[in-house]
Amino acid sequence: MTLWTAAEAAEAVGGRVQGSWAATGISIDTRTLQSGDLFVALKAARDGHEFVAQALDKGAAAALVSHVPDGVGDDAPLLIVPDVQAALEALGRAGRARTQARVVAVTGSVGKTSTKEMLAQMLRAQGVTHASIASYNNHWGVPLTLARMPRDTDYAVIEIGMNHPGEIAPLARLARPHVAMITTVAAVHLEAFDSVAEIAGEKAAILDGLEPGGTAVLNVDIEQADILRDHARTLGVRIVEFGRTARDHRLLDVAVQDDTTIARAQVRGNPLLFKIATAGQHFAMNGLGALAAAAALGADPALAALSLGRWSPDRGRGVREVIQLDPVETDKTLILLDDAYNANPTSMAAALQVLAATEPGRGRRIAFLGDMKELGPDAAAMHAALAELDAMQSVDQVYCIGPLMQALHDALPADKRGGHHETSAELLADLHNRLQAGDVVLAKGSLSMQLGRIVDAIRKMGHSRPRHGAQGDE
Repeated sequence: MTLWTAAEAAEAVGGRVQGSWAATGISIDTRTLQSGDLFVALKAARDGHEFVAQALDKGAAAALVSHVPDGVGDDAPLLIVPDVQAALEALGRAGRARTQARVVAVTGSVGKTSTKEMLAQMLRAQGVTHASIASYNNHWGVPLTLARMPRDTDYAVIEIGMNHPGEIAPLARLARPHVAMITTVAAVHLEAFDSVAEIAGEKAAILDGLEPGGTAVLNVDIEQADILRDHARTLGVRIVEFGRTARDHRLLDVAVQDDTTIARAQVRGNPLLFKIATAGQHFAMNGLGALAAAAALGADPALAALSLGRWSPDRGRGVREVIQLDPVETDKTLILLDDAYNANPTSMAAALQVLAATEPGRGRRIAFLGDMKELGPDAAAMHAALAELDAMQSVDQVYCIGPLMQALHDALPADKRGGHHETSAELLADLHNRLQAGDVVLAKGSLSMQLGRIVDAIRKMGHSRPRHGAQGDE
């Protein structure tokens, strides 16, 4: 199905068309490009113009460029604009404008990707749903998601993130959500902010993009809840609260049974019981917020709760797997909690809580923990503070990876120290000697620490059987 004709795209971005073409999708990466995609030559680590010829050879319908690249013929199908990033934003704006979709935008220091996926799961059962893929939540990810939105979309779920002040509001105004949800506010990206209160102010800026009559779905359990409420009141938008102290969607209690989280809540005085196919108390809070957002969007709450019960996270974001170590002796297994995609103090505490709550059988609870990045001048103290978490008392052995994790290694009791290593690669050679059948193993750290290499090595120790999620995400 055609997503953009050449004429439509040119009108949206104000560019000059070469050739006659129609695109069925949009790509920014030749490695994942599909035949019929419009290739967008963004400048990032490398200039996308270097890959235009390759994209066209792979079957791209056309390329969005600022000039005719070397090696590309004068008659090649192109859309030529002064600035490719600005053109992508214009295409996203046009994609949003031409649909009647009900749009929800999600941000938060922790849990926004999982919450976005929960919402997508709920809404797909109730209409044509379009959502951000992976963590496409930045200055190119949001407009790309909007530009990819089909005309007949009923519901759209847009994730919005940030690393520095002033990033969220422009993206929210581009998305123009009917509902905006803030999962939580935590000590993340403190290298760019002076305080958590400043982070709350930046997160609250997602409300600046709300459509008239829009709804703010806010976590009111956090210390900075008043900052979020005050901003919503200043804008005159409707407020829906969720949390253990909320007046609207109140979480009463949570129980974790094997791979299932069972939550009991109250929605404006009415009882609500819902399940999530994932182990982790914090998922119940995100799930409750997602249910509140779906209801505010106009979706059926009962169907949404049923759909939520079938959700589990992706690899790297808390997925739980059983690794069968012996193809014959099938009882020789270990449990892998793969949360290698990212980390901050809040999500690390949640991950350790899940590790502590997971029964290891005859084995041990083992954690491979990598540096948490972008925490500012108090980063070492925040790493050391992990040793004081209640959950850490149930962990048998901790392998600390990275220069910042030296602080945690030093703060741990000697009997918990598995060792300190500068990189994940240093652990790979003899990883199989450090683990045994019956262990429960957590891997978590910021993406640059490459905990995924440890996860992959553990998977290669046997035959993995995917189960359900365990931890949080960023």
